[in-house]
Amino acid sequence: MKVIKRSSAKKLKMQSRFNAIFEKRGKWWIGYVEELPGANSQGHTLKEVRENLKEAVKLVIETNRELSLPDGPGQNIIKEQIRVSV
Repeated sequence: MKVIKRSSAKKLKMQSRFNAIFEKRGKWWIGYVEELPGANSQGHTLKEVRENLKEAVKLVIETNRELSLPDGPGQNIIKEQIRVSV
């Protein structure tokens, strides 16, 4: 368990695996991640949508981390990893 203050919070990097779904719709490929609402993208090719989706996942996770930090100075939060079997 780690107590983090907003001013001293560092970006924690970890590698995660997600289930990506890709669909061809007309001239476009669309992609989204089952486990992460808001992580979706599109591209002209499957390769392009894969790369775009990876970037979307990073942005969603970074934004969620920023939003989870306390608003005021001096507030503490507890941040810990949990394991879940699905």
